[in-house]
Amino acid sequence: MHCDFYDIRILSGYSTSIVLDNGKIEEITNSFTSSAGIRALLGGSWGFVTTDDLANLDQALRSAEELAASINRTVPRDAVHLAPIGEAEMLTELSVKEDPRDIPIEEKIELIRDIEQHACTDGITSTTVVYSESCAKVRYQSSEGLDLEHEVFRTGFGITAVASDGATYQSGRKSRFGVCGYELFKKYDVLALAEKAGRTAAELLHACQPEGGIVPCVLDPELAGVFIHEAVGHAAEADLVLENSSILAGKIGERIASQHVTVYDDPTMHEYGYYPFDAEGVPAKRTTLIDCGVLTSYLHSRETAGRLGGGSSSAGSGGDSSGNGGSGGGNARAQGCAIPIPRMSNTFIANRDMSFEEIIAELRDGVYLKGSRGGQVNTGEGIFQFNAELGYVVRNGEICEMLRDVSLSGQTLEILKNIAAVGDDLAFHSGRCGKSGQTVPVSDGSPHILVSRAMVGGSG
Repeated sequence: MHCDFYDIRILSGYSTSIVLDNGKIEEITNSFTSSAGIRALLGGSWGFVTTDDLANLDQALRSAEELAASINRTVPRDAVHLAPIGEAEMLTELSVKEDPRDIPIEEKIELIRDIEQHACTDGITSTTVVYSESCAKVRYQSSEGLDLEHEVFRTGFGITAVASDGATYQSGRKSRFGVCGYELFKKYDVLALAEKAGRTAAELLHACQPEGGIVPCVLDPELAGVFIHEAVGHAAEADLVLENSSILAGKIGERIASQHVTVYDDPTMHEYGYYPFDAEGVPAKRTTLIDCGVLTSYLHSRETAGRLGGGSSSAGSGGDSSGNGGSGGGNARAQGCAIPIPRMSNTFIANRDMSFEEIIAELRDGVYLKGSRGGQVNTGEGIFQFNAELGYVVRNGEICEMLRDVSLSGQTLEILKNIAAVGDDLAFHSGRCGKSGQTVPVSDGSPHILVSRAMVGGSG
């Protein structure tokens, strides 16, 4: 059976996780993967199947082709035109200095017990430590002749400490994840991080509640990174743009932020969202989303790049505005063998030239917000609310008393235009991002940023 295009992704690997809850091993999980995801395109319809039977991939491909043909007959759509894959130098493989598989499980358990003990400072009533490691080998083949392969290790941990005075509960959390092996635990002082998580939880019990209102504020790299990921990065994913579920639809070439703001998505960086090529075989490359305040591109799969002309949704824009040299895609990602969709990788606000001390002095009177406890965003309406881990009142350029249960909320485009200064201390934080029932590893980052006006309030 003929189809216009097909590709096959074969995934093999393993993952291990250990959960220590209040000193007790709650779970030790080992899982192994050996499966494939196969897509076939006919006209405007995709057929997609997954299989664990790697000896019969030809049969799975026929099934995908038959499914595409059936959909195309039943619900015909406009033909899909995939953007071409541009020339790019393939990234070299990341080297692992210490293979986690060579470390006995007993040693890993001893490590997380040590992490937990260091988090158990005065006032801590409960703790949870999670250890994770994984290795994924991906082979990609397509009807266009591509045959690519790469292998990536990911390792990390998270510690959560909860403090209580009998009436109130507060928590502190620290984590580190990387595209590396067991050497991560030598790169970072994980015991000091655990102590910090415990101290933060205990100190928050005695912190003040915020008064609330529209005030100037400084966001630390973690909270600013969460903002740029959730409120901007998701809105820049081209499938949401095409669904009219993005506040950024139709705004390519427009100034949407202050001139201090430049935002990149870059899977070539050796952060948690790293990959050498995406789930469609497109070589990884940096995408400029915002350039000195101007929206310049969306994040694309080959299909969305074909539909939107590479980066632009503006009439008469002349096609590709993403800096991709006429190629498209590069941000199609998938959890395991699931179907690829446009996703972020390592998304961040670029450094400018102000030090942290200069930014706090510029703030003078306001609030300094640190860390993230999550939140919610509506990419279609462009509104958000994020909960900071903690905050501080700033008076006359001096950091004063601690605040707890503090939130940041507002309109995405308004906040972007109110960014009055950007620091020089870019830092990344890693985790997993959920979308359409899939989670993928990502990093988001930022220097400290000064927002001239924002709604700060209580989140408790």
